[in-house]
Amino acid sequence: MVISDTGPIYYLVLIDCAEILPALFGRVILPSVVMAELTHAETPAKVRAWMAQAPRWLEVRGISSGPLREEPPIEKLDAGELAVIELAMSTDANLLLIDDRKGVRFARRKGFAVTGTLGVLARAAERHGLDLREALARLSRTNFYCSREIIEELLARSSKK
Repeated sequence: MVISDTGPIYYLVLIDCAEILPALFGRVILPSVVMAELTHAETPAKVRAWMAQAPRWLEVRGISSGPLREEPPIEKLDAGELAVIELAMSTDANLLLIDDRKGVRFARRKGFAVTGTLGVLARAAERHGLDLREALARLSRTNFYCSREIIEELLARSSKK
């Protein structure tokens, strides 16, 4: 079971790579809070339109107030990250998709495997022949932030495989 925060879906839709998700994971679950973020009026029209026609492999689940809302984590997590981790704690999730470093650190401390947009792209390149260089070039034309060093390291690792 894979549960995603807003960032990975948002960026994969923007760069026309969202269809790699079912190829890699089958089904992806979004907390309803993440669905609300992806359909918010300030979200790019491309993402909102994609969400309006959400594919069958994308499942939205509501969550009740969980233990993290009663006792907030040390780091300040946004509502989407908090919902992803809470939903994961109440299910048998085996992977969380989160980009925000604070959310990643907290989820890992809770014992979850985590990857983000870059990790999804790298997996798709390795397993399904995605052109990683092209996908990263498209990603660089969005407001996704990642250091040049990380991109170069990812491309170097990908070329060795």
